[in-house]
Amino acid sequence: MSQINSIEKKIKNNQYVFGCSVTFSDSSITELLGDVGFDFIWIDMEHTPNGALQVKHHIMAARGTESATFVRVPGHDDKFVKPIIDIGPDGIIFPFINSAEDAKKAVSICRYPPEGGRGFGPQRAARYGLISSENYISNSDKNMWKIMQIEHVEAVNNLEDILETDGVDSFVVGPNDLAGSLGLIGQTNHKEVKKYMDLIAEKAAHFNIPYGVAIPFDLKLIEEWLERGAQWIEIAGDFLFLADRAKDVLQQATNFTENWR
Repeated sequence: MSQINSIEKKIKNNQYVFGCSVTFSDSSITELLGDVGFDFIWIDMEHTPNGALQVKHHIMAARGTESATFVRVPGHDDKFVKPIIDIGPDGIIFPFINSAEDAKKAVSICRYPPEGGRGFGPQRAARYGLISSENYISNSDKNMWKIMQIEHVEAVNNLEDILETDGVDSFVVGPNDLAGSLGLIGQTNHKEVKKYMDLIAEKAAHFNIPYGVAIPFDLKLIEEWLERGAQWIEIAGDFLFLADRAKDVLQQATNFTENWR
């Protein structure tokens, strides 16, 4: 059921991977954005009221498309993560990973013993029993990315240790919270923030681990992060797409009627 292999193939072939976020609960949005052709859909639980049931519906909607699903869970506690893993996403995004210890805990939640502490109980992830337990267990680790979100100055300082942690498949930069940790919330273009963004790129270059960034849609920003070596980019999402298009349509209609008579 995993789409992660197609993302890994694109990255291996030096192609860039683009996705968008989903914050609303209606899974029709995921189906639509998947049909648009995004490589992945970032389903957010950290800053939304979405629970496991809504996430399940989003993941099911994405299955009819070619989009992978990354779920950002609200924390590192296994009670948040275990029900989501068993639904069968292609990746789990762990917010605010600031140390190797944080990364080890996140990986352990996703892995079965003896490598980790995941309890056995996959339902949808194992196609409701159509995939044998043996087959599922042997492939579960490689079929789901464990993605660490780097969004604090402490995480940047510890990035080498985080990336050396066994089982970390990827990481993603959160520019706004990184700026906030420097006392510069909302100032992602500040030279001090950019210094840390460049430091992330410098440290990441020594590891064979793909990384991404979550940014608003801006071609200059995309270019900056491609130059830093980012291989996958989350560009905006449902409410921003809706707001931007709604404003544009209303403005065009208003301008037209003002000149029509």
